[in-house]
Parts: sequence; structure tokens; C-alpha cells
Amino acid sequence: MTGYKQTKTMNYLEKCPGMYCGRELLGDGNWTDCGACPRGFKTNETSICVPCDDNPMLYDWLYLGFMALLALVLHWFCIDMVAMRRNIPKEVIALHLSALVEILGASLITLQLTEPIGSFGIQSCRIKRLSDWYTLLHNPNPNYERSLHCTQEAVYPLYTMVFVFYSLGVLLMLLLRPPIAQKFLPKQGKFSIYAALYFFPILALLHAVGGGLIYYSFPYITIILSVLSNAAHFAFKLNQTMKSLLLSSVSDIKNVVVILGHWLLHGYGVMAVATLRGVNIHPAMVILVPLPALFYILTARFTDPHKLHIE
Repeated sequence: MTGYKQTKTMNYLEKCPGMYCGRELLGDGNWTDCGACPRGFKTNETSICVPCDDNPMLYDWLYLGFMALLALVLHWFCIDMVAMRRNIPKEVIALHLSALVEILGASLITLQLTEPIGSFGIQSCRIKRLSDWYTLLHNPNPNYERSLHCTQEAVYPLYTMVFVFYSLGVLLMLLLRPPIAQKFLPKQGKFSIYAALYFFPILALLHAVGGGLIYYSFPYITIILSVLSNAAHFAFKLNQTMKSLLLSSVSDIKNVVVILGHWLLHGYGVMAVATLRGVNIHPAMVILVPLPALFYILTARFTDPHKLHIE
């Protein structure tokens, strides 16, 4: 038989084809056939499956935080939509706090269940390129004879722990939210639960298909969504004068909370972009946080449709 030949064991180490195929050392000193490394392992330059014992970078933690924040913001958005209140009464605050406890609980339990089990730290494989998220698309085909199936979690554990987090988020929501909703918002509260049962599967599908793309683009997604959400918040104001927008931004408690939330998200995105680009986070970057809100307030009068004259 010509071409590349696989054997069950080898007494010498030969580099495997492809980027993600590796070998394991057996107890008798032989090497296994080229294949996928076990979970928690990743192939090195010599095709040996080595354990993932790296510490996550700051950008990895920011990514995990983004996935948790995304679920939390969607929870809060759905609660506000079904409550349909102009202010923030205690009934709505109770549901907001419930969603916060659910996300925090799911995050902490996920960290506890991830290696090393029982600690809030994790051991990971260092992510080097986009293809690390899509090893399924990089199974080699030596000499065009047959494919080697080396699909594995090369980004361990950032891929699977997000699914664990979503599962725990749904479980905790079903345990905690119904009695709280029944007590404070018996009619509208249940619809926030139904909404979460829709968006959690959608988030899981997006992560399954585009996890790598989200990993490298979430800083820009955060900044763009915070700017658009900030503009939409001000656009719903009936009075678009500069004085009215400024007064409502500091006198209305709900407006203050929403604007501060936008600022926190915008700052999170700015910090993530700086980390991704390897730029030192300078205190002067704080100036960029309130810029979208100030820009809208200062330029709202120039976009008033009542001042547009059609000749």
C-alpha cells in the first residue's frame, strides 16, 4: 500500500498531518495513531497531545464576561418590555435582581465545574488563530486517500463552558423566576420567562456556529450596540431639545440607570478593543465613554424633522 499509512501504535514519534492531529504516549512506550486529542489536551509542534495548563488571558476573561453580560442584558430588556412601565417600580426591580442572581449563579457554578474543579480559576489552551474554534473544518486528507478525524476543543474550555453557562442559566431561571414573577408581576412577569426560553437557544446556536467570530469581534459588537442603544433611548424622547434631554438624563431615575448602563457597556467595549490590539489601557480612554450620549444631545437639534424645509 502506497502513500500515508496509519498504524495503531508506533515505537517512534512521527509528526501527524494537519494542525490538530496528535498522538498520545502509551504505557508500553509506543505512540497511538494520529487522531483527536482528548478533551483538555491540545497537540503541540511535534504532534504530541499535551494538557491545557495555560492561564486565560485578560481578553479570554473579557470574552466570557461578554457572554454573561449579553444574557443579562437580554433578560433586563425583556423584563422592561413586558412590564411597560415608564419608571422602575419595586416589582420590576425584583425581576431585574432575580435575573442578576440567575446570571451570577450560573457564572459561578460554571467556574466551579470547570477544571480545576472547585476553584474560580480555569486552565485553558492558548488560542492562537481563528481556526482553533473550527477544527471540524481542518481535518487533513493525506494523499487524498481518507480523512483523519481530529475534531477537538482546541480552545478548551471556552467553547463548552458557555453551553454549560446557558444550561445553568435556564435551570436557575426556572427555579427562581416563577415564584418572584407570580408575587410581583403575575400577568406580565411570566412573559419574561417565555422570552428567555426563546433567546437562550438562539444564543446557543450563535455560539455553536460563530463562536470564533464572536470571540474576535465582541469588542466592536459591544461598542456598536451600546452606541445604537444609546441613540434609540434618546430618540424615543418626545422633547428633543438639548435642555430637555439634559434635564431628563439627570432628573429621571430610570434615564440615569439606562445611561449609566450604556456607559458601562461602552467602557467594557473600549477596554476589550484595547486588550485585543495590545494597547495599554490609559485613563484618558474614560473620556470616550460618555461621548455617544453627549454627541446625541448636542446634535439632536440639527436632526429635528420639524426644522427640515422641503422646497
